[in-house]
Amino acid sequence: MNNAVGIDVSKNESVVNILRPYGEVVISPFKLHHTSTELMQLVKIIKELDGDTKVVLEATGKYHLPILSF
Repeated sequence: MNNAVGIDVSKNESVVNILRPYGEVVISPFKLHHTSTELMQLVKIIKELDGDTKVVLEATGKYHLPILSF
């Protein structure tokens, strides 16, 4: 099963959406603050998904760097 994690990055928070093929929603969009606690929760969610997972995010100056570090 393939999963796509899309992250819309902004300055202090991002919006995350997780989908499977044909638009199947795995997890509805949610806000993610760029804190260690919330980023660790995102890592946990991604690791618990069944199948292959691809994460896509935009490179927005330096705002995406906290996410990439996790």
